[in-house]
Parts: sequence; C-alpha cells; structure tokens
Amino acid sequence: MLQLSHVGKRYPSGYEALKAVSFTLAAGEMVFLTGHSGAGKSTLLRLIALIERPTRGQLIVAGRNLQRFPARHIPRYRRDLGVVFQDNRLLFDRTVYDNVALPLLVTGAPPAEIPKRVRAALDKVGLLEKERLSPVVLSGGEQQRVGIARAIVHRPTILLADEPTGNLDPDLSLEILKLFLDFHDHGTTVLIATHDMNLLRVAKKRVLQLDHGELILDTGARA
Repeated sequence: MLQLSHVGKRYPSGYEALKAVSFTLAAGEMVFLTGHSGAGKSTLLRLIALIERPTRGQLIVAGRNLQRFPARHIPRYRRDLGVVFQDNRLLFDRTVYDNVALPLLVTGAPPAEIPKRVRAALDKVGLLEKERLSPVVLSGGEQQRVGIARAIVHRPTILLADEPTGNLDPDLSLEILKLFLDFHDHGTTVLIATHDMNLLRVAKKRVLQLDHGELILDTGARA
C-alpha cells in the first residue's frame, strides 16, 4: 500500500526535515509515527498527502510514484486519502453537516448521495444529533470528531492523522483512539503521528520513531 525508500526532504533554507527514511505499510495496517517535536512527523504526512514533494528517494502509494506524480492528478489521488489535523481546520461559519459534506462537494459526489454519506459519517463519530449546530458551540473533543467525520466521509483507503489527540485530555484521547481502531478493523490503512505515549501503550500497534529526520525505530521491522 505504502512504500518509502530512502526518502529525504530538504527545504530551500537548507533545513533537512527527513533523511533517507525507508519503511513499508501493508494495506489495512495501523501504524503510529512518533518522535520529538520537529522530528519530521508532520513533514512525512505532508509528503504522503502530496502537500509537499520529497527532495529525494522514492515514495510509492498504491502503486503510484509520488515523486513523479502529475500535479493535475493530485485531486483524484486525494480522494483515496483522509487527513485529520490537530487543529481541526473547521469552518465556523458553517454547520457541522456542511463541514463534513465539503469533501463530497469538492470531489463532485452525486448530490443524492451526500446527505446519506454525511449522516453515516456523523453517526459513526456519535454526532448525528448535532449536525445543524455550528462547530463553535462544540467541545474540543466533539470538534475533533467532526474533523474525523469529514476525513472519512468519502470512504478513504488511507487515513492520516497528525497529532489528533494533541489538544485533548486522556479520556477524550482514548475515545478518539477507539474510532481509529474501528476504522482499522474495517480495513482502512491508518497512520497516526503522535507524541502521546499512552495511545501507543493502549493500541499495541506497530510504532515508527523519528529523531531529527531519521527513522531510528520500527517495531514491525524484520530482523
């Protein structure tokens, strides 16, 4: 599903965010990406989401080489991705329903399907009864669940999450983790960047650790 071979990312300033990172994720696998602030976690997710391009190395997702992937095909590629951000990036001048529906509108989903899929996503995260509210009246945990519903409404095969519990207390963090575990159980490939060690202990999944742009630990690597 996802293969990195000696992937590096150097910015014009000379800062090297990633250095020869190599690993493979199987379809349907759930993996945690950890490391200190500035270790390269967010950069790696941006490369997979084609928000940025690698400077060197090979990054292949579902058989597509992202190094040479045409810009005109990026929107179609992202239809297979769901991305959850730490800061939610919700639109507070729109309802919860409208926030979740946005990816479907952007990708041109059939209008008749949109209400069904939006409400199914909201039901999945336990927020169906709040679809007409503004996100501004929701708690931090509820806002994060809206962001998750928006990320999975188009049924992505790969779900990326960048510090999805970074602003939540431990109990809410575990509730969010349960959602990701459920997506994984239903066959979605999940990659979560986090510094929350409690999530790693509870989930008991494969861990990749970055340190100053280098992969220093892969608990799923073969000897």
